[in-house]
Amino acid sequence: METELSKRLGIEHAIFGFTPFPAVAAAITRAGGFGVLGAVRYTAPDDLRRDLDWMQEHSDGKPYGLDVVMPAKKVEGVTEADVEAMIPEGHRQFVRDTLAKHGVPELAEGEAAGWRITGWMEEVARTQLDVAFQYPIGLLANALGSPPGDVVQRAHGQDVLVAALAGSARHAERHAEAGIDIVVAQGYEAGGHTGEIASMVLTPEVVDAVDPLPVLAAGGIGSGAQIAAALALGAQGAWLGSLWLTTTEADLHSRALTAKLLAAGSGDTVRSRALTGKPARQLRTEWTDAWDGPDGPGTLPMPLQGLLVAEAVSRIQKHEVVPLLGTPVGQIVGRMTSERAVQTVFDDLTRGFERAVDRINRIAGRSQ
Repeated sequence: METELSKRLGIEHAIFGFTPFPAVAAAITRAGGFGVLGAVRYTAPDDLRRDLDWMQEHSDGKPYGLDVVMPAKKVEGVTEADVEAMIPEGHRQFVRDTLAKHGVPELAEGEAAGWRITGWMEEVARTQLDVAFQYPIGLLANALGSPPGDVVQRAHGQDVLVAALAGSARHAERHAEAGIDIVVAQGYEAGGHTGEIASMVLTPEVVDAVDPLPVLAAGGIGSGAQIAAALALGAQGAWLGSLWLTTTEADLHSRALTAKLLAAGSGDTVRSRALTGKPARQLRTEWTDAWDGPDGPGTLPMPLQGLLVAEAVSRIQKHEVVPLLGTPVGQIVGRMTSERAVQTVFDDLTRGFERAVDRINRIAGRSQ
């Protein structure tokens, strides 16, 4: 499963695995792919340094990367407190009422919400980069498009390739103009923030728009046959995220959430603004239904919605309130029916890829 890009990065298979879990990222790299660690949850530099130290020790000297969440344009002079003060009281009351309806307990006294908007602020992302550039990362990816120009230059100065996600050919062209090295064409089927164009349409559009830059296909990919299809559409690799959530190396801290993922079908996700204020594909739950229903107050724009629901999401997760319990995940969740080791997933992907290529060769009359 080699392409020009995989050879350039020194990996065996053109499979790029995005994950918030260091153990999963390292296992992807050891299996011959390219593990990409999501950094958004690391608001403390020492925590990121600890996990990158661990990755160094457990990646067998093979390459890996980091994914940050960094806006291309900086908003000056706005603090988290300033943003939080903009949240209407009616929305706060809706959160309280929804949690009370389902009997969700409070957090312990002094216990902070596990996820805050600080992980999305440029200042935090820059501290993450200050740590990351002390390690031999091979790739820096940005989930919010092209990072600021000085960050691109800094990465290139350390021989680090820069990738950016795009949901349309127009977005991809802007990335190319910004000096990005790799464009990740993320289709409608993907988990988390995603656009409205499906992967089968988006991938070749982006390939044509940014040629000769390499493109990775993302969204709805969870089999070797789908990877073969992505390469046939012109991509130089596949970017997989959701598929790793139910691997044995993943640490969701919730057996109830893992059970919901394993039981979900491909139609059990919804593209909702309930989590961050921007459309993000996630498990459909009574929480997303409440926000998207006619009786709700409507979601707030990013970053207000994320601040509003941060404590609520932490309470739901800590106490495993099943009707409300969810997570960002793509439509590929329908294939995630059992817990498997990362290496087992890789073996399945590579065998499926070989079968798909053989099938196409037979159709083309090229089989041996």
